[in-house]
Amino acid sequence: MSELVTGDAVVLGLRPAKLPSRALALAIDLIVVGTVFGLVAFVLAIVSASLDEAAIAAVSVAAFLLVLVGGPIAVETLSHGRSLGKLVCGLRVVRDDGGPIRFRHALVRGAMAVVEILMTFGVVASIASLVSARGRRLGDVFAGTLVVRERVPAGRAAAVPPPPPWLVGRFAGLDLSGVPDGLWLAVRQYLTRMHQLDAEVGRSMAERLGGEVAARTGVPAPAGIPASAYLAAVVHERQVRDARRAWEAAAREATRGSAGPAPMSLPGGASVGGEPGGGFGRYPGGPAGPATPPEHPGAAVGPPAGMMPGPVGMMPDGAPESGADAAAGTGGAARRPSATGFVPPA
Repeated sequence: MSELVTGDAVVLGLRPAKLPSRALALAIDLIVVGTVFGLVAFVLAIVSASLDEAAIAAVSVAAFLLVLVGGPIAVETLSHGRSLGKLVCGLRVVRDDGGPIRFRHALVRGAMAVVEILMTFGVVASIASLVSARGRRLGDVFAGTLVVRERVPAGRAAAVPPPPPWLVGRFAGLDLSGVPDGLWLAVRQYLTRMHQLDAEVGRSMAERLGGEVAARTGVPAPAGIPASAYLAAVVHERQVRDARRAWEAAAREATRGSAGPAPMSLPGGASVGGEPGGGFGRYPGGPAGPATPPEHPGAAVGPPAGMMPGPVGMMPDGAPESGADAAAGTGGAARRPSATGFVPPA
C-alpha cells in the first residue's frame, strides 16, 4: 500500500507504540545484549586472568560500555531505529517530525537508557511511558524521538474526517482528473493522521499537499480556508463523484439484466425472438413469404426435386397411377390434379 513518506525513508501515519509493546521489544533486546555481554565477559575473563585488579576493572567497564551502551546505539543508528526487538514487535524509532533518527538521537537515547533502564531496572522508563500521551520515555523526550508502530491491523484503519459543512459542494465544478492516485493516497494518509502530528509539522504538510492539489487541478486554493479543510473538502468531493459513478454503473447493469434477449437475425431477413421477419423461423402470425434457409441466402425454398404438389401432400413425379386412373387411361391423366391442386371436372 502506498503511504505518505516524510524525511528520508520513514512512513508517516503510524501509531505511537505504548508500554506493553515497547516492554516486549526491550525484553528481547536485553536478552540479546545480555547474551552477547556474557560471552564477551567470559572471553575477557580467560584472556585477562594474568592482569591485575585495576586492569580487570578497566576491561570490565570498557566491555560494559561497549556492549550494553555502545551496542544498542550502533544498532539503532545503522538500522534507522529498528533493533532486533523492535523489528520483531513491528516498532521503529523516528524523530518527532517523522524523519529517521541519526547518531545523535541514538546517543541521547542510549545514554538516558543507562539511567532509566539499566540502573533503575526500567522503573523510571515505565513511569515516564505511562505518563506520556504518546508513550515516550525520558530518552525520547530529550532526544526528540518517538517510537511508532509500523504494523497496524487492517481493520482498524481510521476514516477520513468530513469537511466543514460550509465547504460541502463548493468544489463540485473542480476538475480532479489531473490529480494522480499517489497524491490522493498521500492526502488521505495525512487527513487520517493529522491529529497525531505536531501542530507546526501538520500545518506545513497540509500547505504543501494543498499546493500540489491546486497545481494539479489548475485552480488555486480559496483564500482564507485552512489547508486541512481544503484537502478534506476536495477528498469529499472525489468520494461523492466515485459513489455517483458506481451507482450509475450499477443502475445500468440492472437495467440491462432486466431487459429481454436481443432479437437474433438470420440470413434472408428472418428473425427469432424479435419483430416478424422472413419465412424461415418467422415470428408466429407473421406474414407468409418464401422461406430462405441460412445456408443459401436468397434462394427460395420450393418442392424437392422429383416431387410435385398434390391436394394432400407430395407425390413422386412419374409414379404409377392409381387403379382408377389406370383404367381410365388418358382420362386418368386428365383427372390428375394440377400444380395448383385443382381437379378439372370429368
